[in-house]
Amino acid sequence: METPKSQTPGLLDRARSHRLTSTFVLLGTLSAGILAGSVLTHGVSGKETQQADTSDARPIVIPSPNALSNGFSQIVKQVGPAVVNINTESLPKQSTPRAGRRTPRNPHGNGNGGGGGDDQQDNMQDFFNRFFGGQGGPGGQGGDGEDDGQGGERRALGSGFIVDAKGYIITNNHVVDKADKIFVKLSTDAENPSDPGRPAKVIGVDKDTDIAVIKIDAPQGLPTVKIGNSDGAQVGDWVLAIGSPFSLSKTVTAGIISAKNRTIDEPPGPGNVAANQFQRFIQTDAAINPGNSGGPLVDMAGQVVGMNTAIYTSGGGSSGVGFAMPANTIGSVYNMLIGPEHKVTRGSIGITFQAAQSSAVSRMYGGGNGGVIVGSVSPKGGAAKAGLEPSDVIVSIDGRTIKDGDDLVQDISSRKVGSSVKIGYLRAGKQSSTSVIVGDRAKTYADLGNAPEDENDSAQAESDAGQTKLGITVSAVPPQLAQKLGQKGGVIVTNVVPGSFGEEAGLGKGSIIVEINKKPVTDEASYRAIVSALRSKDDVVFVVRDPQGRDTSNRYLGGTLP
Repeated sequence: METPKSQTPGLLDRARSHRLTSTFVLLGTLSAGILAGSVLTHGVSGKETQQADTSDARPIVIPSPNALSNGFSQIVKQVGPAVVNINTESLPKQSTPRAGRRTPRNPHGNGNGGGGGDDQQDNMQDFFNRFFGGQGGPGGQGGDGEDDGQGGERRALGSGFIVDAKGYIITNNHVVDKADKIFVKLSTDAENPSDPGRPAKVIGVDKDTDIAVIKIDAPQGLPTVKIGNSDGAQVGDWVLAIGSPFSLSKTVTAGIISAKNRTIDEPPGPGNVAANQFQRFIQTDAAINPGNSGGPLVDMAGQVVGMNTAIYTSGGGSSGVGFAMPANTIGSVYNMLIGPEHKVTRGSIGITFQAAQSSAVSRMYGGGNGGVIVGSVSPKGGAAKAGLEPSDVIVSIDGRTIKDGDDLVQDISSRKVGSSVKIGYLRAGKQSSTSVIVGDRAKTYADLGNAPEDENDSAQAESDAGQTKLGITVSAVPPQLAQKLGQKGGVIVTNVVPGSFGEEAGLGKGSIIVEINKKPVTDEASYRAIVSALRSKDDVVFVVRDPQGRDTSNRYLGGTLP
């Protein structure tokens, strides 16, 4: 019974012994292999590799610089020297609510098909923030503005292009709008952050098309761009955008023309008059970002076919949808702005109309094949004098059929004030015609009780001239203080903006201004009238009294307006 017990351990011992033996044999074999490999490779060296035959290898040849050039680079060399950086500085101004100001919207609603809240509106508002944001808010709405954080000067950046060797530059109106100082840097100027550039002055602006002309002194002829014919530009054509996005000067991006004649769906302004009647954009997918505003959009012939003006974005940066004002519009506006009056005059016959209408309305009033239904008639306008009435349907101009309101506006606005035009119209289904004298659009809409924004701006400029030019605000001298000082007339300074002309001249809060440039300041109206007449480079001398000091004699403070 004990025999099996004695045999079992023996078998286990032999099995264990066999496995150990196999393990040692395997280890020995691997060691021998490693040793053999080392011996075999011991004699191999880099020298033998270098001695290999390479007579069949072809050396790399670096081509000449000219061989690397392409169409894009040649265009940039041609146009780039005429593209400039535009820096502006604006003194902080007290915000004053203004009636009739438009709230920009994106061209296709809120972008997501939803109800759309304030956040969505803010995100899409950059479509007509146009990179600058119209000088609104800290740092600007469009990302190009910069505040010093202490209520000082606000700085902003844009682009432009030289069209006349004598220093005339085209840019966007929103780039220079309400700027107290404008500086231009040429492509050849040194990259010096402490140097703002060459001072520039505004020659004229047109808010309807967001175009401005500025000028710098040019002792020598400056490089210029060539203006092309934007009507010849086709969807799918290659274009280059040149400018200073995010302060990165001399930046070039490429794309194609994505669409033409783009408009912005915005509600009409006062009197049902569209505020964007003259804005018909070229759309491009060339990358355009804050700072590109005012820069040229160039075709493959090296000619400017548009000026980069707006972007469609949900995040403040490029989304591949940019908009440029066509060159043909730019040329027409420029020629008027450099004229003796430095302003754009557009024709009008003195009517308003509904921009969009259903086909049912057109059929009912007889304009099913096109035409414009008259909404109202200015009593002093040419249409009223010629006998046109509300509900008439204008169907032709000088025998040419009118398609819609845009067609009518483009035709009439381009005509010379005082010229005559033959208007064909339908009344109660019967066709008639009459001759209408073209009037000044600005005056016509003023007669309709819908003064253009320019006129509102003039009134506003008069009321805050002290803020924009001097950097101060004033009010009437309190009666008790006037009686205490024996002071008749004058205005008291209520606020002085840091870094402004008023502060540099020595004006302080509480100072009483009794005279400016030898003209007595009797009240706020006389103060505004005097200040509104001041111009850049004028010497300005204030006669002031300090109600807090012991010395009540007149003090004379002054300086030269920048």
